Amino acid sequence: MRQNRRNLAVALLGLCLSCVLAAGAARATGSEPGKDIQADPAPCVAAAAAGDDDRTIEVCGELVASEKASRPDRAKAVMARAAAFERRQMIDRAIADYDTALRLDPTLADAHNARGELWRRKGDRPKAIADFGAALKLNPDHAAARANYKSLSLELERMGAMMAVAGKPSFDCRKARRAVEKAICANPELADLDREIGASTFRAVREAQNPRQARELQLDQDQFIARRNAEFGKAGYDLQKAMRERLLRINGADGY
Repeated sequence: MRQNRRNLAVALLGLCLSCVLAAGAARATGSEPGKDIQADPAPCVAAAAAGDDDRTIEVCGELVASEKASRPDRAKAVMARAAAFERRQMIDRAIADYDTALRLDPTLADAHNARGELWRRKGDRPKAIADFGAALKLNPDHAAARANYKSLSLELERMGAMMAVAGKPSFDCRKARRAVEKAICANPELADLDREIGASTFRAVREAQNPRQARELQLDQDQFIARRNAEFGKAGYDLQKAMRERLLRINGADGY
C-alpha cells in the first residue's frame, strides 16, 4: 500500500513537471500549447500592416515555408514578402515570389499586375503586357491592370509606328511650302515630334467622351498649328520646345 502511494506521488510529480515545461514553452514562443507558430498567419499580417520590411520578409517567409499553413495563407504571405522585396528594390526576388503566389493561387489578379509592373521596369514589355492581360482576364474591373495595359499598349503601338516612319513628319514633305514645315522635314527629331503630336491628337479626338469634346480637342490642335506657323522665325521662339510642350499637353504627365 505504501509502495502504491509512493508510485502515485512520483507519477503526479512527473505530470506537474510536464505541465510547467509546456507552459514555459508556450510563454517563450508567444503561442498556445500545441500550436505551430510557423502556421500562424498573424505575425505576417501584423508585420506587413506595420510596413516593417525586415520583419515581413522573416515571418512571412516562415509561413510560406510551413507545410502546415493553408495555401491561401501561404499565398497571402508570399504576396506580402514580394511587396517588401519590391520596396527594397530586390526586383528579381519579388518576381520569384509573385511566381510562387500564382502557383499557390492562379486566380490572383493582383499578383499578375504587380509582376507585370516589375517586368515593365526591367524592360521586358512582352511579359509585362501578358501579365496585365492575364490580370484583366481574371478581373475585368481591375483598375490598375487596365491602366497599365492601356499605357503599355500605346507605348508598344508608338514604338512600332516610330520604327516604320522614323524621321518622317505627319505631312508629306514633298508638299511642304511653309518655312516651318521645311524646318521640320530637315530635322529628324522635329519630324518625329510632329508625327507624335499628330498621332496623339488623332487618338485623343477618337477617344473623346462626346462630339463637343472632340471638336474642342481638334480646335486646340488647329490653334497650335496656327501659332506655330505665325511665330516660327521670330526672336525667342523655340520650335522644339513648343512642340514638346504641345505633346505633353495632349498626352498628359502619364504619357497617355
